[in-house]
Amino acid sequence: MKWNRAFITTLREEPKEAESKSHRILLKAGFIRPLASGVYSYLPLAWRTLLKITAIVRHEMDRIGGQELLMPVLSPREVWEASGRWQDYGDDMFRLKDRKDKDFALSPTHEEIVTLLAAKSIRSYRDMPQIWYQIQTKFRDEPRPRFGIIRVRQFIMKDSYSLDVDEEGLDRNYQLHYEAYSRIFKRCGLDYFAVEASGGIMGEGASSEFMARVLGGENRVAVCDKCGYRANLDVARSVLPSAVFADEPLKVVATPGRRTVEEVSVFLKTMPEQLVKSMVFARGRELFLVLVRGDYEISEEKLRKRFGMETRPATSDEVKGHFGADVGFIGPQKVDGMNVYADLMLEGATGRVTGANKNDHHVTGLSLERDCKVAEYVDVKMVREGDGCPVCAAPLALIDALELGHLFKLGNKYSKQLKAKFLDKSGAEQAIIMGSYGIGIERIMACACEQLGDDKGAVWPISIAPYEVAITTVNVNDQQCYKVSEQLYNELLTRKVDVIWDDRDDNPGVKFNDRDLIGVPIGVTVGPRGVKENKLDVALRAGGEKTPVEREQVCEKVLALRQRLMEALKP
Repeated sequence: MKWNRAFITTLREEPKEAESKSHRILLKAGFIRPLASGVYSYLPLAWRTLLKITAIVRHEMDRIGGQELLMPVLSPREVWEASGRWQDYGDDMFRLKDRKDKDFALSPTHEEIVTLLAAKSIRSYRDMPQIWYQIQTKFRDEPRPRFGIIRVRQFIMKDSYSLDVDEEGLDRNYQLHYEAYSRIFKRCGLDYFAVEASGGIMGEGASSEFMARVLGGENRVAVCDKCGYRANLDVARSVLPSAVFADEPLKVVATPGRRTVEEVSVFLKTMPEQLVKSMVFARGRELFLVLVRGDYEISEEKLRKRFGMETRPATSDEVKGHFGADVGFIGPQKVDGMNVYADLMLEGATGRVTGANKNDHHVTGLSLERDCKVAEYVDVKMVREGDGCPVCAAPLALIDALELGHLFKLGNKYSKQLKAKFLDKSGAEQAIIMGSYGIGIERIMACACEQLGDDKGAVWPISIAPYEVAITTVNVNDQQCYKVSEQLYNELLTRKVDVIWDDRDDNPGVKFNDRDLIGVPIGVTVGPRGVKENKLDVALRAGGEKTPVEREQVCEKVLALRQRLMEALKP
């Protein structure tokens, strides 16, 4: 491609709307342009990169036996009601009506659709295992689209689905996807790792996320440098010594206007870890109380995993209606008609402070075993920096990360609901065992900018760069420079090199800045001095390595560098 003919719209000024490193680079380098909040056009440079990413994804999916198909984005309400997710998705799902007033959705994912396809297509155990995948546009009505293309309302996803006769088969396909994802992210040049994760709205089986360490990433991950334990903060576990306080009688004390942990602990001259937070949640019409130490937060993901996806915080009216007191002044003592669940770290707790079930009052000396009836001790706390690793007890660190892909073991959740069944070897009818596996295509592009980009712009791994080589002609009006550039350009094209030639009649500084900005891995400079001396500079964008090479050897040098860069990305 010649730059003069290319649709490349780099910006000279820093984009003020940029919210992250990748957002800044992709806007300034002319890869993306916003249409609306969370909706972007991908310009030719971005699309070339995205096509290279999808080619890698396709290769690895085909390698594990995946078969590509394409399912509709538009789906009727009945599909989602059959699985219960028409309600569960809430406002995250784009919904619309057709001219006959029938409800439809723009699919945020395709578990229901692929299950119905399997229900109509799979008859016998002989028809499995299967892996079906697609690279498809998805829609989610994000409440706060942000970070450029990282959290958007329209995005491209590779989603695949495994169909098996039993859990053993699911385990095999899950492992195949785990290995394929590892190869994909390695080939795309990313520094990644896998973590324990929550199945969330997808399902309740085992789940793993592939993460990339990115400063300011949307996820927080607990990691142990000693044993390698890693988990999304939503589901991370930890151990720590129990805080011990003297056992004493239960006593009601006035705490006028003090309802938060900080306010109460200061007023009573005690430590936050001595307090017990009492929080009410609802599951349908059922209310239940959850207790956690005052210096910790409750993980809503852990709550939903334990008590169901429909779990929600109780309203202030629901709390006052049951306890006769406002939020901030309630406690577990003498609670009737409601189950009480306490975090594991509160087992055996004595001498604690909590609400007195009376406004502007708290109690001291709370002993859980003596003063209330705990139905069960469960892990509901959000892990904090420095907590003990659940595997080796070494201190945990919390780091920022960006989610790249997610693996889910669905089991028979959807196949039972949507009647996707098969006949086993004995002729008995069984529900298909399923797995679901997703990769965010644009997130790979954004992550490469986050991890590898610098102040000058993008630094693409050669495997996903929009162009592998850029020829920069310093002065296109110099006939010899132009001739040498044209010859080299044609030679590289003949050798199947993905090359762009900057043939603009522009300032050399502008050309070099743009070359760095769009992040082409290998640059060749053709200037009057180099042509005269028969030596051209060949440079690497990453690291700045620059070598003068005799004109006749430039093509071979470029091919050798390309091979070297590609070898570094091999799994």
